[in-house]
Amino acid sequence: MNRNVLVTGGCGFIGRYVVEELQAKGYAVRILDALIDQVHQGSANIPDGVDFIQGEMTDPTAVSEALRGVDAVIHLAAEVGVGQSMYEIARYVGANDLGTAVLLEAMIKQPIRRIVVASSMSVYGEGLYTNADGRRMGAARRKASDIRSGVWDPVGPDGDVLTPYPTDEQKPVDLASIYALTKYAQEKQVLIFGEAYGIDAVALRLFNVFGAGQALSNPYTGVLANFASRLANGRPPMIFEDGNQRRDFVHVRDVARAFRLAMESPEAAGQVFNIGSGRSYPISEVAALLASAMGVPHIAPEILHRSRSGDIRNCYADISKARTLLRFEPHYRLEDTLRELADWVRSTAAIDRGTEMRAELEERGLVS
Repeated sequence: MNRNVLVTGGCGFIGRYVVEELQAKGYAVRILDALIDQVHQGSANIPDGVDFIQGEMTDPTAVSEALRGVDAVIHLAAEVGVGQSMYEIARYVGANDLGTAVLLEAMIKQPIRRIVVASSMSVYGEGLYTNADGRRMGAARRKASDIRSGVWDPVGPDGDVLTPYPTDEQKPVDLASIYALTKYAQEKQVLIFGEAYGIDAVALRLFNVFGAGQALSNPYTGVLANFASRLANGRPPMIFEDGNQRRDFVHVRDVARAFRLAMESPEAAGQVFNIGSGRSYPISEVAALLASAMGVPHIAPEILHRSRSGDIRNCYADISKARTLLRFEPHYRLEDTLRELADWVRSTAAIDRGTEMRAELEERGLVS
């Protein structure tokens, strides 16, 4: 069994929970993390009981040092944010794709048995749909002209109405943002490398991860963190489009357990898995639920009726494959854990940078 594990990005939101999950099961953990300010806001927040190395994923010396003596790698380190990726392109491609390449190249000389990489639901673009006849529509994509006219939902080739459907791993990839491109490149690098070198490789396509500890002052992080930052400062959550777009929210503790299971399961090698809750929620409903949990139900969301470049309409997970091969089962439902999130938000400082984020996107013509 892989008892010594390197977690790249282990000081980040998901990383800290993964480290906690591994330590609870008796693993020895090393972390490689650059501690970038956008994520950590000047606070190191290094988990207890780990061997910590600060360094960039693009630094071969730091990466080689971090790999020394470990059996397995959980690769979380990445720049995260669809909107920001559309204008800080070199930053995202460098950190995510070049960083992964440096890691894999260094692994050639190390006796690593398994690597699990964090991919993203963003690689799907639009989620799966069915048409009026119940036929799967895996290539739905919205037209820019329709979006500008306020027609938010994708339609079929003949203009027929489509119905959102749980997205499984068979749905073709359709990359709608630079971020999605980098995440798909990460997972393909890892899987190709694993097959070539006889190393067990697994990719987890994470849906919308939430929970206490998310960076509340990073406007390019998860939507719930953005909503919480706005509400904590007495401002309405900003919702692009009409608020009826649907997403799958999965608790970070469930995600951490999924990484451990993917590292341990013999059946996981060479596979890609959706990791979500298997449930879908309209974004406007989520904003209202969070406002209620935070004790400010009178603060209604601001519906912008505008769209960001790279955004998709609906995507939520079919997790049947993870249930079957990983024995993964979500334990935490969104509606049952928002009060815990609200309690944590009240105990921490939240700087609302949502308006700043919107201005940066508008300045570059990425909001229509």
